[in-house]
Order: sequence, then structure tokens, then C-alpha cells
Amino acid sequence: MTANVRADRILLTDKPVSRTVRTVAENLFNRVRAGEFPLGSRLPSERHLANEFGVARNTVREALDVLEECWIIRRRPGSGSFVTYEGQDDAPALDAAAILTDEVSASTSPLELQVVRGIVEPEIARLAVINAAPRDIDQLREILERMEDIQTDPEAFARAEEEFHLRLVQATDNPLLKAVYELVIEVRRHSHWAAHRRRALSPMRIQEYQRRHRSLFEAVELRDIESAVEYAKLHLIDEQRALTRED
Repeated sequence: MTANVRADRILLTDKPVSRTVRTVAENLFNRVRAGEFPLGSRLPSERHLANEFGVARNTVREALDVLEECWIIRRRPGSGSFVTYEGQDDAPALDAAAILTDEVSASTSPLELQVVRGIVEPEIARLAVINAAPRDIDQLREILERMEDIQTDPEAFARAEEEFHLRLVQATDNPLLKAVYELVIEVRRHSHWAAHRRRALSPMRIQEYQRRHRSLFEAVELRDIESAVEYAKLHLIDEQRALTRED
């Protein structure tokens, strides 16, 4: 498998995004891969790209988020977005990472997953309170409002919830913690979780989770570490109870 094919698959599956965001990300990646934007070069500004693609700047920003999470670009505050993609040499490492992720996902039990989440999610909440930038707060608010519009669709709610937590961990400004939590997300995406997700996310539970995420968001926005950690723990306890009832 070549690095190009592997990177395509990452852009398609690694982050829950809209079709428009995905199209912009794929277009930019294809131009990077073709050499239009070589290693080390700076991409055009968000405003320029938004005009070029005929989309909102927020859409371009989300597409750049995807590219950065895939190590295609690296942002430098005040300077712009710079290409870090090196091409074919990435293939072995990317393939090995994919195999490891699949093996971990297949062998992790629901209880084991909850144990790991209990360790990392309260710390994510704590660090997000400390390190979240205004832009992180704004994006969390946008995702939360979309979550609150979902009433009966468990898959749509699960995708929005996942996006919320990925943005929350991004706000910690800790790349290692972010990488660990992305593995947690990959485990949750595994096929043996799909049926559990459909059963667990009833309309009533969706409403309860919406209230819980609203409380967590407000604690982060108000820089209230104690409340943010507590809400993260309460959410995990509630999910654990639901899992226990199903078992």
C-alpha cells in the first residue's frame, strides 16, 4: 500500500466531518501530493482558500484541522499553514499504526475501554479548562449546538459527541494526550460497539447526555476545573451504568 492511498483513507475516516469539509481537505491533499505545495511550503490563507473553493472560512478551517491531524500540514500561529507531508516514506509507519489500531480495537472489551476513559477523560476536562483558547470555546459551542439539535438519531448524535470530545482534547494543547484519545475513539468506532451504541442512545438518554455536555461546556467556558472534572466523571458513571444494565 502506498503512502498516498493510506493518506487518502486517513482523510476519509479519521475525523467526523461534513462532505464539504472532506472535499476541501481531499482537494488540498491531492495538490500537496502532486507537488503544487511542496514540503515546507506555505498554503494560501484561509480567506484565499475560502474564496477559491466558494465556501465559508470555518469550512476551510475544519479542512485544515483534518490535514493537521493527519500530519499533512503544521500550523504556526501568526505565520500560516506549512506542508509537512513527505510522501512515500510515510507508508510503513502509517500501515503499522493502522494494524496496531485494528488489533487493539478488536481485543479491547467494553469494560477495559471504560477504565481507560475513566483515566483520560477527567484529565482532558481539567487541561481543557486550563489551556482552551477562545477559538476552542467557540468551536465547542458550535458542536454542542449541533448535538442539541439531534433528538432521535443515535448515529448522528454519536458522531457529534465524538467530534465534541476530539475538539475538547485538542483544546488541552497536549499532542500525546490527543494521540491517546484518538486511539480511544478508534476503539469506540469498532464494529462490536455499533449495536451497543444503537441500543444505548435512546431519545431520553440523548437528552440527558445533551444536558451533561452542556454542563461540561459551561464549566470549561467559565474555567471551572472542579466542575468540569466532576461532569466528565458523572458522564462516564452514567455510561458505565448503561453498559452494566445491558450486560
